[in-house]
Amino acid sequence: MTKNNLTYRHGTINDVDQLQDLHIIAYGQFQNALTPDNWATFNGNLQNRQRFVDILNIAKCFVCLDNDKIIGVAYVILSGNPTDLFKSDWSYIRMVGVNPNYQGQGIAKVLTKMCIDFAKQNNEKTIALHTSEFMVAARHIYENLGFKVLKEIPPLFGKKYWIYTLELN
Repeated sequence: MTKNNLTYRHGTINDVDQLQDLHIIAYGQFQNALTPDNWATFNGNLQNRQRFVDILNIAKCFVCLDNDKIIGVAYVILSGNPTDLFKSDWSYIRMVGVNPNYQGQGIAKVLTKMCIDFAKQNNEKTIALHTSEFMVAARHIYENLGFKVLKEIPPLFGKKYWIYTLELN
């Protein structure tokens, strides 16, 4: 679990099973932050393999590996793919996750920077993301990279969430 074995690359559809497994492990640490009903919904989303196939079809995926095992992931979606939360002219980062056994090694920060760099290379003007009150470490990373809270959005899974944006030069 040392940094020496870690490598980064683009994730592909061939990684879908490992990506889903990683997200179940990475986001499983938040089970106690949610009510049982909200956790059941949240976890149900993680159990849906098609959600991972769908995001891989529209996003650039970046992964961190320890040897051949994916232990970190982040996705960036370029502008032109609006949602209820993200404007059409924004790129946005989704589902950054790191295996809890590897946290504190800067992996999420590197993956997030890779997403920002990819957006810049594609002449994006704004990159956005959303995160929650229970994702304290993630908020710290995003704020240190220059993201600013744009607004609070209606609660998800019974928790406060915010949209963050970063203007790209």
